[in-house]
Order: sequence, then structure tokens, then C-alpha cells
Amino acid sequence: MRKRVTRQVLTTVRGHRGIICATASAALVVPFLVDRSGDSAVPADRLLQEEYRAAAEEFHVPRSVLMGVSYLQSRWDSHPGVPSVVGGYGPMHLVDTRESAQPRHGQARPRATTAGPPAARPGKSPDSGTGQPADLRRAARLLELPARQLRSDDAANVRGGAALLAATQRELGKPLSADPADWWDAVARFPGTNDAVSAAAYANDVYDLIRRGARRTTDEGQEVVLAATPGVRPHPAVPQGAQRPKNVECPPELSCSWLGAPYVEMDDGYGNHDLADRPKDQRIDYIVIHDTEAPLSSMFMTVQDPEEASWHYSVRSSDGHVTQHVAIKDASWHSGSQFVNAHSIGIEHEGFLRQPDAWYTEQMYRSSARLVKYLAKKYRVPLDRQHVFGHDNVPSPTEDTIPDMHDDPGPFWDWRHYYDLLGAPLRATAGPDSDAVMILPDYVHHKPEFTGCVKGGVRCAPHGSSAVRLRTRPDDGAPLIQDPGRRPDGDDSTEDVDDLGSRVSAGQTFAVAERRGEWTAIWFQGHKGWFRNPKDHPVAVGARARVVTPKQGLEEIPVFGRPLPEKEAYPDGVAPESESPLPYTLHAGQEYVTGARAYGTYADRSTFAQSPAPVVHGREPYYEIQFDHRLAFVRASDVDVRTVDAPMAKR
Repeated sequence: MRKRVTRQVLTTVRGHRGIICATASAALVVPFLVDRSGDSAVPADRLLQEEYRAAAEEFHVPRSVLMGVSYLQSRWDSHPGVPSVVGGYGPMHLVDTRESAQPRHGQARPRATTAGPPAARPGKSPDSGTGQPADLRRAARLLELPARQLRSDDAANVRGGAALLAATQRELGKPLSADPADWWDAVARFPGTNDAVSAAAYANDVYDLIRRGARRTTDEGQEVVLAATPGVRPHPAVPQGAQRPKNVECPPELSCSWLGAPYVEMDDGYGNHDLADRPKDQRIDYIVIHDTEAPLSSMFMTVQDPEEASWHYSVRSSDGHVTQHVAIKDASWHSGSQFVNAHSIGIEHEGFLRQPDAWYTEQMYRSSARLVKYLAKKYRVPLDRQHVFGHDNVPSPTEDTIPDMHDDPGPFWDWRHYYDLLGAPLRATAGPDSDAVMILPDYVHHKPEFTGCVKGGVRCAPHGSSAVRLRTRPDDGAPLIQDPGRRPDGDDSTEDVDDLGSRVSAGQTFAVAERRGEWTAIWFQGHKGWFRNPKDHPVAVGARARVVTPKQGLEEIPVFGRPLPEKEAYPDGVAPESESPLPYTLHAGQEYVTGARAYGTYADRSTFAQSPAPVVHGREPYYEIQFDHRLAFVRASDVDVRTVDAPMAKR
């Protein structure tokens, strides 16, 4: 009884941000709380850490196992009051079966589909025998608590996770050992993954985390630390996906399936992708990250419609399952730019950019990162933000396409975490006074205001973000930078979640134009874009980079959304594509970061064919630049290139 009373006090305090209201005669604000034993004090921002300790002790589960599982489930975040798409709650992401089928974001209930293995259903053992999923109602029965308490009370949620792990360990006929290595099978069963490959990958991720350790501040401001246990290793035997279709291109540790996009002739053309022979006929230079803005069941119907778009892969929110639709050698229609399509791989992620906590799950992030690492290594795609980027960063090919370009995966996609998972962490590569900066806000604490998540003009709930806004002057009251391409009528940029006109994002690198106190200006779309960058809480760090600037004597140079072959490169019978500069210019004295040289390519794909169309290769080089939120291109003959570098101070 004493434990339950203390736990309720802890939860009450946590709900009031560390303030306990004494009901005697006055309110008392205290920074510390007495723990369950009464022998020591617990800081208010360490309550979750204490909840893991107490639950592990109560149910005889190694604390490292409990915390490792919780991190893989939620990264220790609570997402208070917001269930995931499958009805998962709290730090243990315990799934409430009565919530998992509820439609969200104003969408109709998703229709059933047979594409790919079904997501595991709580209360039902998956075919592979991996065991019960993290069933909230089963956990509530084990604790003899109402289910609603496990949805809203972090302490009860963590206890429920510990109880499920202990129950699974007993069902396996194994002892409640203090050795984390003895719990591998119970960990593999925890999320209810319905195939052995995914279960093994999940468990090995948990054990890799236990080996390395982790530290994080959660969405509720809780400081959580998992100490490293170097002697713990992932399980040596990992299933290799024996049931995988032969045409699927996927790393062996991922669960992947095939649902092909049709290449068929229609009355007015063909769809929905182009036959090619990549990387032989055209290099693969980019990997584009999308979100679906629809349930995956709906997207599976879309990708099978020859009159619709296509993409190479889909990643499911609930468990990270990957489905391939188009062979990598072929070019899918996913980006809004034929040039990018020809040189990229498109990956859709089930989700809505306005509801990141419900859809952008840790298992989806990890599956996607595994896939991208595999593809990047195979096709030699650099792991940086000028080569692995969002749909919202794809350059508009022509002026008239600018208003129609997409804005997913949006400001709440955690690029910093994603690149950590890719093994290419975003970090400072030069000193703070460098002439280039990488945008790098602290995702959890950086919460710019947005509108439009629920209704146009209505403020979104505060949320961590990868996005930083730019202003016309070093003043918080100054107007936001305006994009004349997106708003040719002259309207100002807004704080709407879909408005990219004044935004930059984590990992993008820009040349510094000026500094004034806490404010930094970068060259952005032909102008100075200002953002506040205090030393104690920076949103950008020093970067080593190569930059381009107009050659001496040129007052301004054109900016392009795609590099095209020069006219002389086109053979007889193939009409040259018309050059179409964007409605922006790069002025003398301005500098923009470049990631690589590029050469124009073009394939005439106006007719249905049974073999790839010949590719026209240009010889005139271009430079790809980070011009604004999107990438762009300038002719190499128009610019000079230099390296900016203020080395990191030695420590």
C-alpha cells in the first residue's frame, strides 16, 4: 500500500511540473521528492528514472532491459494524451486494443489490405510465435489497475511494461535472472512483431542500446540515463528473411515484402514509373524521404493504380515493415521533378506531418534508417542533407511548379535523430566563427510556434522541431523571409505548418552573411535571412563547407531547379528540353554551400516502351547548392568555389 501511495504522489507531482500543493494551509513548491524507500530525495526531473528503477526492482526485471525496451518503444517519451496510430500509450508504448483501430486526422477508417504481412494485433499471438505484444489491457490485469491509469500515468505504464516482460519470461520457462543476456527472447516478443526477422532486429537493437548506453531529455523534461553495459552483445543468430521475395532489395535484418507498381500502357500515355537501367544509365545520387499523408492501406491502392504516382518503398508506422514497389534500377514518379526521379530512390513513411507523435514511431525511424544505410552503401549515396533529404527539399524543376511542390515530412521529422540512426551524426565540423553554419537545433527543447495542425490559423500544441525560421532583420518582430516563388502575389510567409517560405531545417548548411550579437544571417534565396542563435542554446553550429559565389565581373547569375544537357548534347530526333531558370538570382558577393557537381541528363519518356529510353548526358557541369529550404543548381562556369573553414578548437 505504501508503494502505491508514493507512486501516486510521484505521478501527481509530475503532472504539475514538479509542484506539490499542500492542502493544509498553504501551497509548498519543492524541487525534490522523497523516493519509495523514504531514504533519499528524487529531483523532479528524475522521476521517470526512479520509476524505471522501482518497477525493475518490483518485478525482478534487469533495469537495463526495461529501459532499453522502453527506449525502443518510445525513446522514453510519454506523448501525454496522444496515442500512436496503433493505440500505444506512455513510455512503454503499451497498446490499447480498443484504441488501435480508431481513425485519426479526419481520415476514414483504413480499408483492409493484403499487401505485406499484417500488423500484429494485441491479444493475438503472431504466426511466428514471437508472443504477446505490449498489450495495455493485459498489463492492467497483471497490475490489477484500470486500463485508463496505464494510459495516463507514466509510473503505472512503466510498471505494466515490467510486468509484461516478467510474465513473458515465466511463459518461456526462464528464471527472472539479473543477467540481461537471459532476457533476449522475452525482449524479442515484447512488441508483438509478427515475424522472426523483425523480432530479432528489435531485440538486437535493445541489446545494442544496453551495450552503448543512452542519455536523453524526454518530451516531458525528464532526464533519463541508461548506463552502458559493454559486456552485453546482440544475439548471434539472426534470421535472414527466408520468406522474402527474390525481387526485394532490402537488408537481411529487415522484414520486407513486395507489392509491385504497374508499368502498363493507357490511352493517353503510360504509368506509373519509367523503365531504366540505373545506375548504369544514370547515377543514383539522392534518397528522398516522404510521408504518406494517408493510411498505408490507401497508399497501397494508390501505388497499384497506373494513373497515380509511384515510389520505391513504403515503411509502416506500427512496426517499421518495409514494402518495395519499384525496382531500384527503374525510376519511380515520386518527387515532382523528373531529374530527381531519374537520380533518386523514393521512400514513403506512413504518417501525417501534423501528427508526429501518433505516426513517426521509433520502429519506423529505425527500419527506414536501416534501409537507407543499405541503399546508400550499395549505390554510394553520401549520407548528408544534400543527398538524403525530404520531399520538402526537392528543387522545383521550373518556375510554374514552385507552388505545387510538397512539404512532407514536415518540421516535426527528427532529422538529428534520423542521422544518428544512419551512423552519420549531424554535428559541428568547424568553430563557432566559421563562415558557414549547419542548422542544428536541440529537437526536444526547440519548439517554434506553428499553426494549422488541427485547423487553419489555430496554434499547434508545442512540439519539438527540426525547423528554424528566418526573418528579414535581426529582430523578433521583423517579418519572416518571403518566397516570391511560392507567393507570387506578394503575401507574407506565415507560421502555418505547411508554409516553407521562411524555414531551414536540421542538417542543412548555409554560408554566413553577417552576425550581430545573438543573431546570425545566412544567404537565403538571394537575401539575408536572420535567426537568433544564442551561444548557450544555439540552433546552428560551425561547419566546414565549400561555397560558390558569382565569378568576378558577374553582378548576378541564374538559378535552376534542374541541370539540363546543353543543346549540342541532344541527338538528332530528340528535341532539347527548354531551359527554365527559377524566379530567383544569386547576386555578386553572396555565397551558397555546394554539396557536389552535377551534370544534366534527359531521357525522352513520352511513349510506352518495353526497354529503357536512351539517356542524353550533358557535359556542362553544374553545382548543386543549398539555396533556400530546397536545393537548386547553378552553372559551374558562372561561379568560383572556395572552402570555408574555422577549425574546431582543440580540447
